[in-house]
Amino acid sequence: ELGWISKVYVNPPEVARHAEQIQKWRTVKGNWQAAWLLKAVTCIDLTTLSGDDTPSNVHRMCFKAKHPIREDLLKAMDMHDKGITVAAVCVYPARVTDAVNTLKAAGCNIPVASVAAGFPSGQTPLETKLAEIKLAVQYGAREIDIVISRSLVLSGQWEEKEAELCLYEEIRQCREACGEAHMKTILATGELGSLANVYKASMIAMMAGSDFIKTSTGKEVENATLPVGVVMMRAIKEFYWQTGNKVGFKPAGGIRTAKEAITWLMLVKEELGVEWLKPELFRLGASSLLGDIEKQIFYHVTGYYPLQHDLAMA
Repeated sequence: ELGWISKVYVNPPEVARHAEQIQKWRTVKGNWQAAWLLKAVTCIDLTTLSGDDTPSNVHRMCFKAKHPIREDLLKAMDMHDKGITVAAVCVYPARVTDAVNTLKAAGCNIPVASVAAGFPSGQTPLETKLAEIKLAVQYGAREIDIVISRSLVLSGQWEEKEAELCLYEEIRQCREACGEAHMKTILATGELGSLANVYKASMIAMMAGSDFIKTSTGKEVENATLPVGVVMMRAIKEFYWQTGNKVGFKPAGGIRTAKEAITWLMLVKEELGVEWLKPELFRLGASSLLGDIEKQIFYHVTGYYPLQHDLAMA
């Protein structure tokens, strides 16, 4: 429904002011902070997307996904029997089989997510994108993180004109290729030019069937920012009001500290409500965040920060 798209107006100064206010929110302390941090852990997509990924570092990451916080720390908080794991493990398609087999051998039902569709640039033909998605699903990925062609947004190709591909159709075909797998659509917001384009791309992605909309690949110069998060969440809220369908949100890229994770959780609670604070509707894309969260929980339990050898590599 292009009526939604043509009428979009975003007030950038007001969004920036709101984002500044968010950063000044007083953080939670003590047991409340520990509870928020454990909630953040259950929403993490633990990620490795490096050119030097090997089966061994994927195996290690999968073990960390199943045991994200040291067992004795969880026992001290009486949380050892609550089944706390990360939400998913995210890898390149070539490493999906390694992750699936490792998690299966560990008796763990954590889903494996795979980036696809020309990640991270999106500069590959649609046929290649669809083939990559189908292969990742065939290898066992239960979630697919696709990335859009930024050029379709920057040139305003929202609907099909003659033989030209449009953003809606690209995402719709990717959704079809995913089959039963959940699809997260990466908007690469740092390369879309304006907050209005971020809102429009969010709406188109949801109309085309995305289960989640995601801020970034983590490879752009600018990744997940609070102003972008506000705009995307407002789009999710509007879409929910109009259709009754709840679409998930995933900030990714540059989220490295426990404090930042709590800020994102609080923002989701304020903008979308408590019902979005679960792995089915909120994810944090991160590779190093879990390490800092575990440090903060270690401090909460023991009263001092851990030495280098006290915690396993995240």
